[in-house]
Amino acid sequence: MALKMEDVNLSGETLSKVIMVGDSNVGKTAILKRLTEDRFHASFLPTIGIDFRVKTIKIRENCTITLQIWDTAGQERFHSLTTHYFRGSDGLMLVYDITNLKTFINITYWIKDTDENAGNDIGRILIGNKCDMLARQVSWDNGKRLAQEHGMQFFETSAKEGMNIDKAFAALGEEIIKKSTKPLPNADSNHIKESSVQSCCSGRIIKDM
Repeated sequence: MALKMEDVNLSGETLSKVIMVGDSNVGKTAILKRLTEDRFHASFLPTIGIDFRVKTIKIRENCTITLQIWDTAGQERFHSLTTHYFRGSDGLMLVYDITNLKTFINITYWIKDTDENAGNDIGRILIGNKCDMLARQVSWDNGKRLAQEHGMQFFETSAKEGMNIDKAFAALGEEIIKKSTKPLPNADSNHIKESSVQSCCSGRIIKDM
């Protein structure tokens, strides 16, 4: 049985729930691996259902935010499962692949879907992933324009090279802070350095020491 967000309390701190959404194979899992483990593998199996990890992000000198980041499956057959997790979200990271025009076109669908199931008064950013690749099909200008149309910050990232990953999550943390009334932990009292939880499979909790 899949773990639910409310079943896990890693530190007693307030966690801000972030959902990563986008088509399959745009690199959501790779982005999350780079953020939480600082590593990259050229091939990942598609996410089956839902996985999540927890990461404390430093926003400013004396301000951190602890994100519970949900990596959702992009396949249509998991749609009813993943939309369930949109509810109660504090932030959304919408991801497309700059080498695949269809994944960019489908961002409009994901925006509509998340608006309906998570609301539009939450922190959101748009990510164009795989910017290290040469076979570009989506220009930076088009990505920026779409983000501006929907009031989002925009970043192009490379999970392979680690480019802009930390900046993107810090920006999302800032957006969450702007729209949230949750108390934020001070950087000096940070209890979680980095941890991950895998759900829908073993339910294991793995903490980095």
